[in-house]
Amino acid sequence: MLVKVYGSAVFGVEATTITIEVNIDRGVGYHLVGLPDNAIKESNYRIAAALQNNGYKIPGKRVTINMAPADLRKEGSAYDLPIAIGILAAASKIGIEKLNDYVIMGELSLDGSLQPIKGALPIAFQAKQEGFKGLILPDQNVKEAAIVEGLEVYGISNIKELIGYLNDEISLERRIVDTAQEFYKGLDFPEFDFSDVKGQESIKRAMEIAAAGGHNIILIGPPGSGKTMLAKRLPGILPPMTLGEALETTKIHSVVGRIQNDGLMVHRPFRNPHHTISDVALVGGGTYPQPGEISLSHNGVLFLDELPEFKRSVLEVMRQPLEDREVTISRAKFTITYPSSFMLVASMNPSPGGYFNDPGAPVTSSPAEMQRYMSKISGPLLDRIDIHIEVTPVPFEKLSEERKGESSTVIRERVIKARKRQISRFDEYPNIHYNAQMNTRQISRFCELDNASKKLLKNAMERLSLSARAYDRILKVARTIADLDAVGKVNGNHIGEAIQYRSLDREGWLG
Repeated sequence: MLVKVYGSAVFGVEATTITIEVNIDRGVGYHLVGLPDNAIKESNYRIAAALQNNGYKIPGKRVTINMAPADLRKEGSAYDLPIAIGILAAASKIGIEKLNDYVIMGELSLDGSLQPIKGALPIAFQAKQEGFKGLILPDQNVKEAAIVEGLEVYGISNIKELIGYLNDEISLERRIVDTAQEFYKGLDFPEFDFSDVKGQESIKRAMEIAAAGGHNIILIGPPGSGKTMLAKRLPGILPPMTLGEALETTKIHSVVGRIQNDGLMVHRPFRNPHHTISDVALVGGGTYPQPGEISLSHNGVLFLDELPEFKRSVLEVMRQPLEDREVTISRAKFTITYPSSFMLVASMNPSPGGYFNDPGAPVTSSPAEMQRYMSKISGPLLDRIDIHIEVTPVPFEKLSEERKGESSTVIRERVIKARKRQISRFDEYPNIHYNAQMNTRQISRFCELDNASKKLLKNAMERLSLSARAYDRILKVARTIADLDAVGKVNGNHIGEAIQYRSLDREGWLG
């Protein structure tokens, strides 16, 4: 008897429906075809034990299983459940009337219980798109998959529950999640607040500008000056994610199995990889491609602490994703694209010892040592960082103050208002949402300067020996400062402040 059961395979952040065809005929043998990986090939041992421990067994006949489309590689242990159900259905042990209505996924333990799977959310989206009535999967993934409205989602803890449901012996409880309610309920404020930061008002201002315009930022300062503390608070002043952004972000984290019982992600991700990370772990890929840290930071913040300590090859692979806001993984037989629109926040010491040009410091470095240290970061990478800001140590008077600083809630309100102005401005450009995404044409259109501002910028570039690449960056940042001030046209004050945020472009900055 031939039976078809439906599963799903995840490639990139999208899913593809897999038809699992099970045929039982006269003879002896167990044949599994359709480009399965080792985890799937080993499934017959798990399935045999799980069925045996629940009162069933694989029939002693020739069992042929095909996973179609046969030219698409399948991987992972999540096909255990649909294969087991297909075998039972083909052996006439369970009813087959409901099989065409559902996508079924789950990894079996030897006692028949189910382990969670990866990619439940994209699987649910695909099942709804292809007109399936519902999705049956492990309990641990049900909240994640139920985010998709219009699809019946059922969670089970053991294969026996599914067998009982298909035989009309029991009913399963449908899990319903009000996606909008979950989204708005989860918009409570994050735990890190700028009011906890003593002093550093100029740095807070720079980070507010970075958040308002989506600008990448690098913080340069000695150890203990507060660089990491400030970076961790940046997501708290970014505008809340839209429902669309939340679904997109959740889908990426679902692919790597980081969601499960958490359901919809409502806070912007903050990723902080260690400097020993490999280029594949950062950008994504591998034998079976997975999203890297830059994709896991999509719609959020990627924080690279001690930037010069990262391998140069690791930093260089970020250049294309920073520009295109997506990363493409190419293999001989397929190509996968992951979204990677993130804010880069980097920090570094000004020298190997950390205290360059400070005569009272415990460790000092020569200008030549500092030059070698700074040269680890390439010009093209710095070219993609709009704001460079020097962080100085906080004096005792500020540290001992009991007065709280401005809270993240207040700063975020200003950022949201500035972002709304940008969304309105770029309404006719579907791929541009904030100032950092502007190209040369939009800069010319939206950052017009009067003669006095042009003269100020010209004098600054000549006197401070600013590089040519700083020109567009200064205009973008000035446009954001004008938006925070609710001013329609960029003026000299905005240009003057933006010039201060290009420290690393100044010749002679090294001492």
